[in-house]
Order: sequence, then structure tokens, then C-alpha cells
Amino acid sequence: KMLRRVLFTALFMGALPSLAEVSQGHISVVLLGATGDLAKKYLWQGLFQLYMDQVSSGHSFTFHGAALTALEPGQRLMFDVLKKLACPPDESPNRCAVLKDQFLKLSQYHQLKTAENYTVLNREIETLLRQEGLKEAGRIFYFSVPPFAYTEIARHINSSCRPPPGAWLRVVLEKPFGHDLESAQQLAAELTSFFREEEMYRVDHYLGKQAVAHILPFRDQNRQFLDPIWNRHHVERVEIVLKETVDAKGRTSFYEQYGVIRDVLQNHLTEALMFLTMELPANVSRAEEVLQRKLQAFQSLRGLEKNSAVLGQYQAYASQVQEELQKAQDYLSTTPTFAGVLVHSDNLRWEGVPFLLTSGKALDERVGYVRVLFKNRAYCTQSETLRDAGHSQCKAKQIIFYIGHGALKTPAVLVSRNLFRPVMPEGSWREAVGQSDLHIFGQPLSDYYVYSPVKERDAYSVLISNIYHGRKDFFITTENLLASWGFWTPLLDSISHQPLRLYPGGVENQHLLDFEMVSGEVAFTLAEPVELLNPNRLMPSDYRTIQSKFRQSPLVSAWSEDLISQLASDIEKTASRTVAHSGQFHLALSGGSSPVVLFQRLARHHYAFPWKHTHIWLVDERCVPLSDIESNFFRLHNHLLQNVRVPYFNVHPMPVHLNQRLCVEEDRGTELYAKEIMALVANASFDLVLLGVGTDGHTASLFPRSENGLEGAQTVVLTESPVKPHQRMSLSLSLINKARQVFVLVLGKGKHDITTLLSRVGHEPRKWPISGVSPSSGQLVWYVDYEALLG
Repeated sequence: KMLRRVLFTALFMGALPSLAEVSQGHISVVLLGATGDLAKKYLWQGLFQLYMDQVSSGHSFTFHGAALTALEPGQRLMFDVLKKLACPPDESPNRCAVLKDQFLKLSQYHQLKTAENYTVLNREIETLLRQEGLKEAGRIFYFSVPPFAYTEIARHINSSCRPPPGAWLRVVLEKPFGHDLESAQQLAAELTSFFREEEMYRVDHYLGKQAVAHILPFRDQNRQFLDPIWNRHHVERVEIVLKETVDAKGRTSFYEQYGVIRDVLQNHLTEALMFLTMELPANVSRAEEVLQRKLQAFQSLRGLEKNSAVLGQYQAYASQVQEELQKAQDYLSTTPTFAGVLVHSDNLRWEGVPFLLTSGKALDERVGYVRVLFKNRAYCTQSETLRDAGHSQCKAKQIIFYIGHGALKTPAVLVSRNLFRPVMPEGSWREAVGQSDLHIFGQPLSDYYVYSPVKERDAYSVLISNIYHGRKDFFITTENLLASWGFWTPLLDSISHQPLRLYPGGVENQHLLDFEMVSGEVAFTLAEPVELLNPNRLMPSDYRTIQSKFRQSPLVSAWSEDLISQLASDIEKTASRTVAHSGQFHLALSGGSSPVVLFQRLARHHYAFPWKHTHIWLVDERCVPLSDIESNFFRLHNHLLQNVRVPYFNVHPMPVHLNQRLCVEEDRGTELYAKEIMALVANASFDLVLLGVGTDGHTASLFPRSENGLEGAQTVVLTESPVKPHQRMSLSLSLINKARQVFVLVLGKGKHDITTLLSRVGHEPRKWPISGVSPSSGQLVWYVDYEALLG
């Protein structure tokens, strides 16, 4: 019997305990894509390492390489790889030779192409176990194949290759897991129809990098030192960086679809970010707790805008794409090969701390690190030369998780000596000595406590070991995957046609890619002319002759970004002027998506805004609880109120939720709001009302042919929307028209048709409610971006 002979041989050589102890059951490992690049470079070596580590664990193993290639050529290709497998340097030659020989004997190749092929594989595994008298512990299927093949393979495994009840199934999936939120949701839905969540292990190999994998244990083991300083009061900033010297040559077919953000930031760097920002569970060994805390950390991230990122492309990339993808000579790629992104978390621990995520190809060095830089409050009177410089409180204080390469050429954890001596696990990390001539971030290595792994391990070996042990916290769950794509997709959409800074590559980049943080945004420090990759796009200077009136009222028009900036400035000026005159400013704000960028602009750039003297009112509200994501107040709170200091009693949400009911007339919510306005707003005349326009001409929640609010003296009304949620509460036209100023914001190509129509029609509020906005003694100003105005 093949398996029993292998076990006896290994036992004879002293590699195994007695056969009686081999009782935990048998594990079948199936590597799909067994002859591909990833399998050749990392996966077979990782599986061999697993076998070496676990051969005495009580489990027996067989390894099944599988691919579409026919049996004989596939077998030859696979065994050519297996013969080159190597043991770690500390392994004895005799044991290494025995284990390698056994591993080859336990490995076989299969062509897996049809449903019948999977049925045959299942039959072979069952027959082998029956012959050897072994109980099945579980099966691992490693998908080292393109994601487009996942669904078909998953269907075959689910229908004919699952282990019997009582044995576990672990399906390992390689990135990319989608291209954006929608595609990730689709792929997740397909896989969930075949596998349970606990059966899926999505690999991000960065979670197997020893320095990254040690972030959580380091935080846990050093709680006594970190608890007082791991927060916004002490951390100045965090840098998460992966730099590469290689370019995308030979990979442009993949890279042109994904780019640097999808390839590196959305996964590798985001996972490191989660390990840093998540709240520590009581027990970091409990995978469920760790995964839950990661999800909470995702939910605290502030949404990204176009100005949250700087983007570049190395100069040779375009010609490489033209050559490899047979594109025309005039083809221009807008795929970034460099990105620097500023991320903020809005939880109490990290509020205001900048997290810089940076990666790129064709840079000056290959290095990866996570750097936590602490604020320095010390002033040192005495000269550095007269004191112990290593412990000086005036030197930089930092913790660095050095992922690899660079000056150190090895994974490491570095802690400034003027911070604390860290607790490190003796069996797996040791303090490094020597190399005193090296400098890391401008400081000699002697200024740090430096620790490196006792035994350096490849990331895939670490992850394959964690798959074997069922450690789900080292992998990406469906929830966390979708949370990550939900965070990154809006930025990816907003920058899809953004001009890129071209850079020559390598040391010649000089300062071209240096960037800085300014008012919650990032920008390149060198304001050199940037070569546009889309020179045919019209620029604002092309529109200088646009009329300055719209429907007989003042018109402000610009590209959306500049328009929002102007509108925010005009609102601040109005507020300051009103507060200086009357002591308070009453501002009524509309819901919908258009004002969100305005709210963010006001929160992050207008620090002189007189929020202390400002009353915030709602122009309209959806009849849902205020904590519902559909609520206008919820959006206003998330993007503005929680980021500015408006007195609690100056915030006036609409009372749509009374007596545990939503917008019931008997609850008289409209009357309550009208009375509150009358009591606080002089003459019920708001100082400023901000409105939007729907594609049907509605404004606030006043819709065409609405029964309430378009006519009559009522001030606050209940209305019906043609789209869900149907019930709304809204200020009426008569109340809006009592305002001292009304600003109307119109953004995007989707509003071009209604903008054109409104420029031609008269006062017909029953058809187009926005046409009824005409302040009786105030001013109406239109803010319309070029896309809405010109299409």
C-alpha cells in the first residue's frame, strides 16, 4: 500500500512518530494551476514546507497537482518543479533527502478539465483512504488560476469533490477578487452559492509577510507601552509604503486593467492599515474577534475624494502597452503606476491622524515598510554631543515594521530607543546587533531596538501553514473584501480620467513624485507643468465667454471641483457677514448626493466658518429613521456635523420619526417644525437656503404636480416622491421664497437636459417646481458646473 510504505520509510528514518500516533486523519491537498508561475515560484515550496513542518503532527497527506494540461506533459512539467524543491539551511541533509523523496511519492498530477475529471479525482481519494484504512480529516483546494475560472471549478468541487460529512473543506482563492465593488459583489455571490464563508480562504500574501503578520502580536504584547500613546494625541502620522524598482513590462495586459491602486493599495496596504487602526480584541488569537474589529475599522474610514490622491505613470509605460497589447501609436493610457493616497479614520482614537499609503513601479529602490511616527514634544537644552544620543527625547520617535528588501534586506521590527524596549517573542524574533553604519530614516541603526525573525520564512509558507491550522484571521472574508472595495471604488471612479504626472523612472525621478498634505488633501510639492494624457479635454479657459445670468439670476459656473470651492467660500462669506450683523446665521440645507462634496469641503477647508453661531436646518427629509443611511440628516451628520463644532442645540433635524412612527399626520411633525422655525428664525426668513435640482425639475422634496407645498401658505409639508422612500417632509415654496438668499447647486452631465429645459421655461412650478423658486425680497444665485451647463 503506497501511503503506508511512505509512512514506514519516513518512520525508519526518524522523521515520524509511530503509526499508532498517526490518528488525526488524512488531508488531501489539491493545487489547481499546478504548472503555473505562482505554483512554480512559491506554492509547491510552501506545500513542501507544510509537509516538513507537519509530518509528525498526526496527519497524513497526499498532494494532487492539477491543471488543464494533458496527463503526460503536465506530469513532466510538475515533477520538474518538485525535483528542485529545497529544504531550509537548518534542516539535516539526511532528513531533507527522506522528506523530499516522500513528498514526491505522495504527489501526483491530474488533468482537471471536465466534471468527469473531478468525479474521478474524488473516487481516487476515497479509494486511497479506504485501502489505507484512514479517516479523512479534510481537503484543501488551492485556486492558483485566473478568477474567471473560479465559478466553474467551484461548481465541480461542490457537486462531485466535497469531502464526506465530518471532514472539512478549505478553498483557497488568489487575488484579484474583482475590479471594483460591483464585480467583487458578483464574484462573491457566485462563490457563496457553492461554498460557506468558513470554507473560503482569500489570500493576500502580504498577510504572510513576517513583519506585517507581527503587527497585531506586537501591539498585543506591548499593550503596557502602547496603550497611552497609540492614538491621535501622540501619533503624528503613519506611512504604509511598497516601492518597486521593476516596471510593468511583460505584465501590461494585467496592469492596464488594474493599475497600482487595485494591484497594491486596495489589498496589501489596506490590510496593513487595518492591523494598525483596528481596536485590539481581548484575545488576538480569536479569529472571529480580529475579523470583527477589522470590519469596524473599515467602517470608521473617511470617504476618499479625488484630491485624496496623487497619481503618476512612468514614461516608458505607454510604449510598453502599445507594444505588448498591439495598441495604436496614438493610444494613451490613463492607468497609474504610482499613487500616494491620504487616508483618515474618523474614530476617536485616530481622528486627524494622516495615514499615507504609497506604492509605485520604476522607483529608486525596492522596499516595503509600515512606519508610525510619534509627535515630539521635547526641547533639549543640552548639546546632543554631551548626552546619550540614542535615548535623546529630541530625536525622532518611531516604530517601523520593515517588510523587507531596502537597506536592511530582511524583515525587521525597529523601535526608537527613546520610546521603549519592546517585548518580543524569544522563540521567533531575536535582537539584531551590528550594522551600526546603516541609517534608517535619517537615524543610525544604533538609535533603534532592532529585531529580526529567528527563521526567515516565505509569505506563502506562512499562509499555507495558517490554512492548515484554519487561522481565518490571516485571510480576507467576504465582508471585509466588500468593505475594502466599498472604500476604494469611489476614488477609482473619480480618478479614472485624471491626468497623471509622468516620471522617467529610477533615481532620475528626483523630487518629481514628492507630495505633501495640505488641508486634508495631497498635492505634488513640485508645481511643474504636468503633461496631460488627454490633451483634447476642454479646460476651464475654453469657457470664459459663458453668460453670467441664468433664468434672469446670477450664474456661477466652473468645473465641479472649482465650483464647489467657490460655493463653499460664498457660503462662509455670507455666514460671517450675517453673524457680524445679527449674531447668528440660519442655514437650511438640502439632501441628495450633490451637497456631499460641499459638506466635505466646508468641514475640511473652512476653519474660519462661524459654526458656533450657525443654526443648521433641513430643507427636506426622507421618512426614515435619522440613523438610516437613506436619511438626509444621516448624510449631513457623517460628512459635515461630526467634523465641525456646531452647538448641539443649533442642529434642527426634521421630526419625521415621532411616537415610533414615520411621518404620520396625526403626530403633527410638520407643525412642530414650522413652530420651531417661527420661534427661532426672525420672520421665518432663513439667511441662506441651499437647493438642488432633480432630473424631473423637482427641488427640496417638492415634486411635479405635488399636492402640497407648491402653492398656499403652508410652511412645512408632507409630500410623495415617485421613487423610494416615497414619503417625504419638505419646506414649502412659500417658505423657501422668504429666504434672504437661495443658492441652487447643479452638478453633472445627468443634469444637462433639465438645465437646458429650465433655461427656456417660465414660472411653472406645477410642472417644474424649481421654476417656482423666486425669493420675494432676497437673491437667487445658480451654481452650475460645466457638465450640467454644456453637456
